[in-house]
Amino acid sequence: MTGRSLIFGDIHGCDIALETILDHVAVTADDTMIFLGDAVDRGPDSRRVLDIIVKLQQVCQVVFVLGNHEEMLLDVLDGGDASRWLRHGGSATLKSYGGMLAQFPKDHEELLVNAVPYWQDHANIGVHANIEPGVELSQQQPDWLRWQSLTGMEFPHPSGRRVICGHSGIPGGLPKVGEGWVCLDTLAYKGGYLTCLHAESGELFQSQQSGAYRSGVSLQDLER
Repeated sequence: MTGRSLIFGDIHGCDIALETILDHVAVTADDTMIFLGDAVDRGPDSRRVLDIIVKLQQVCQVVFVLGNHEEMLLDVLDGGDASRWLRHGGSATLKSYGGMLAQFPKDHEELLVNAVPYWQDHANIGVHANIEPGVELSQQQPDWLRWQSLTGMEFPHPSGRRVICGHSGIPGGLPKVGEGWVCLDTLAYKGGYLTCLHAESGELFQSQQSGAYRSGVSLQDLER
């Protein structure tokens, strides 16, 4: 049996939204879960989100792409100044850990330290934010991969693979689909949806932090 590649946009601490999608898609050992970064900050329970992802590693293959919020958190864990992180949603994460990071769980830190800059298969490239045009994937700079917002003028990737990203929040509840690009950040922490894409079929699974769930829409529907 060939497993599914299920790709998640920005979770931002929305633990119930994540749990709801995972319950509905019924994850199996053959599946691969790809998280495109920004699992933490802003939303209500970043600690539980990371708990869920860590435990998911015991069920199936998990790929965690580093987002700019994980980058900031790792810098703080390494002794860096926390002020920038706290201003950009880190205070919510800190609260979920009881107000202190002194005993940040080792398995949570390992998940973030071992995160990858991007993910790819034969048909797709997954990044957190963006890709610098004309630069090989292996040579991409962190500022582009984790911080550069979409402009809407992105060209299809020269490899012909579809680029799937998060980071650039899309209002209205549905992903943004362009020629060769898909953005899955549908603003879960702002009352929008957490979006999960079945890479092979194009089907979308979405949930809100309230536990509301919906499916039945595909990328093909949005491209029409």
